[in-house]
Amino acid sequence: MAPSSMSPISPVPAAPHHGLLLGGVGRYTDPWHPFAETNTGLTDVAREAGVVLEPAGDIDAALASFAEGALPDLVVVNIGLPRDGRPVPDGAGAAAGLARLLGSVVPVLAVHSSATCFPDDEVWEAGLGGTWVRGTSMHPPYGRAHVLVTDADHPVTAGLDDFALDDERYTHLRHGPGVRVLLAHEHEGGRHPLLWVHTRPGGGLTVYDALGHDGRSYASGAHRTVLRRALGALLG
Repeated sequence: MAPSSMSPISPVPAAPHHGLLLGGVGRYTDPWHPFAETNTGLTDVAREAGVVLEPAGDIDAALASFAEGALPDLVVVNIGLPRDGRPVPDGAGAAAGLARLLGSVVPVLAVHSSATCFPDDEVWEAGLGGTWVRGTSMHPPYGRAHVLVTDADHPVTAGLDDFALDDERYTHLRHGPGVRVLLAHEHEGGRHPLLWVHTRPGGGLTVYDALGHDGRSYASGAHRTVLRRALGALLG
């Protein structure tokens, strides 16, 4: 019998996951963070992980949309604290939507200044696993950050070595006793978490990454690896 002339069947590429990016835009920006850079960095890393992020044009409207109807498959948060004197989030619908999201099983990846964006909001702190505390939390001057892998048994950090990158090192964040700290840094004799995994009260999973001040953070190969793995862990 003559050998078959048929070409081998190529595997069908896996369909990408889709998520919503609540990225710094509009009132959820600040003078210190280049959100255009970091939104692009997150979108690029997500694409490498097989995730397509759709940016929200209005953060409060996006949060309000969570109050009813279908929720996204994934939410990535990269926003700052509004300074226009309006409530955060703005409106009962936005507050209800944020609470419904965090009470659901939708996975959430939040980065850097997102820990500051809803000050004194117990729902956000419980969903994030921690928060920036005004008057207590701080960061040393921007510069070379030496990041310690504190838990090498988690899939996000398994096999990774300590690494360095140019970034801010958030320090004295408040976090709950149940979070699993994977990355940290040392400052003035103390060890401070930089990335943790948190199972929310409703059963959803949150990863908070305190790194990500600007585009140089997302140029770090080690940081990109951590983020890709975090997205993989969140999406199962």
